[in-house]
Amino acid sequence: MKKFYYFSKTKLKFVEIKNFYRKFLFLVIFFSFLISFFLFGSFLVYNEFVNPDWEVKSLQRKNLQWKEQFQSLLEKYRSLSVQIDTLLKSSNELRLVTNLEPINSEDSLAGTGGNIFGNFDPGTPSDVKELLNEISSYVIDLSAKVALEKESYNEIKEALKSNEKLYEAIPAIKPVDGIFGDQFGMRIHPILKIRRMHDGQDIIVDIGTKIYAPGAGKVSFVGRRGGTGLTIEIDHGFGYTTIYGHLSKALVRQGQRVVRGDMIALSGNSGSLTTGPHLHYEVRHNGIPLDPRNFMYDDVNLFDFVKSAPTSLLGKDNNSKENN
Repeated sequence: MKKFYYFSKTKLKFVEIKNFYRKFLFLVIFFSFLISFFLFGSFLVYNEFVNPDWEVKSLQRKNLQWKEQFQSLLEKYRSLSVQIDTLLKSSNELRLVTNLEPINSEDSLAGTGGNIFGNFDPGTPSDVKELLNEISSYVIDLSAKVALEKESYNEIKEALKSNEKLYEAIPAIKPVDGIFGDQFGMRIHPILKIRRMHDGQDIIVDIGTKIYAPGAGKVSFVGRRGGTGLTIEIDHGFGYTTIYGHLSKALVRQGQRVVRGDMIALSGNSGSLTTGPHLHYEVRHNGIPLDPRNFMYDDVNLFDFVKSAPTSLLGKDNNSKENN
């Protein structure tokens, strides 16, 4: 290692400098610190006396940046709120279509947010704190709106599924092509000669006329009943059942599933309370008789469904019952 010397006037000779590098490094650090302290002190003195508002200006610049950020955030919330309100309106329209009660404005939290979209110009830290609290409250309201909308759409989804099954099942066509006879309602019975309720609609047809299922369902009864003779009953679900009386032949068995347009029987004149060949047709909901004419549409052709329905059940059921 290289050695360093200095000339001693007292000793009149060169003397070696001990720990030169360590001493040199200490001096460099010491003077660097001294210079930095001097420069920093000068900067503070300058800003304190020459530019006393530098801290204020710095805060103003930061405040401007925050203001721009808050304005951008508020605009995004505003756009999101408008979109959610539009969805809520569309949701209510869908709820009406699917027979669900619409959500009122109070439940949907419409109009929340209020003056949060005013110009953001905080004067004090408390103003900023108040605005942040408003934003937090608004975010909670938006979250509640989204949760409510999600729940509503789940209800609509389930209702659509249920309605689809209902539309397939509900008796919606005339079960046989014939002439309307005695109607639903009070009448003088043609045999008993007393005034009594007629729970169905009579359709006059020749013996052996094909009868079709007016909606999807499960055959719940095939057998004989005193007044209506050979009778079929179909459970369509959703509380709906249909009854077919005075048959000559049943082409379905109990427990069998049918769809709209499937052939289920042939008309006849069976039973003790019939004055001639016809189909006695009933529609019930939760056991209550309804007018079958309300479930028949003039613009719907029975044979449109028969043509598009699966292969007829005729000949498929070897266990079908006949009127002997």
